[in-house]
Amino acid sequence: MSVVTAAAQAAESIAADIAARGYSFAGQFLAEPELHALRAECLRLHAAGEFRPAAVGKSAQRLPAVRADEIAWLDLAQSTPAVAAAMRRFEALRLALNRMLYLGLFELECQFAHYRAGAAYRRHRDQFPGDSTRRLSCVFYLNEAWTAADGGALRIHLEAQEDNVDILPEGGTLACFLSDRFEHEVLPAARDRWSLAGWFRTR
Repeated sequence: MSVVTAAAQAAESIAADIAARGYSFAGQFLAEPELHALRAECLRLHAAGEFRPAAVGKSAQRLPAVRADEIAWLDLAQSTPAVAAAMRRFEALRLALNRMLYLGLFELECQFAHYRAGAAYRRHRDQFPGDSTRRLSCVFYLNEAWTAADGGALRIHLEAQEDNVDILPEGGTLACFLSDRFEHEVLPAARDRWSLAGWFRTR
């Protein structure tokens, strides 16, 4: 199977999940070389001091008790080869979602995120009040040899239920969910947790 065919099939599978239940998660979204290159780029930016403490909401308040990660926003117009390769896969996903679900997704904004051991992000929703442009949230995990004992799951709270879905941040896993529909949180991890987080936006 060609890389192009595999990318298209993965994108269509994710779109089918979103249509059926509003969220999706699957491993091996990127090929191993692409995953390692993207992780290396994330660590390079962190070592270069490009990460900053994350803020909360449109007011951009720093509230460590609510959100304790640090982030580096990506300029996709001037991306490195590692980021550009990942963006090609996300573009295939955008096209599949628009073709199958008519979501009207226009662009992707994204950032690298780092949670130190013990850091968390309390329950929240990604779509801001009065601003519906964020349509689909995506998190691609960059961690190596992650196990359940390491914690750090993304917890998606299901609607009208006491149940939830926990997604371990295993390297290569992509989690997607409708930004306006699901509250979610990041549980504390026992070690450093790395990811690429993004939002597909409408006009």
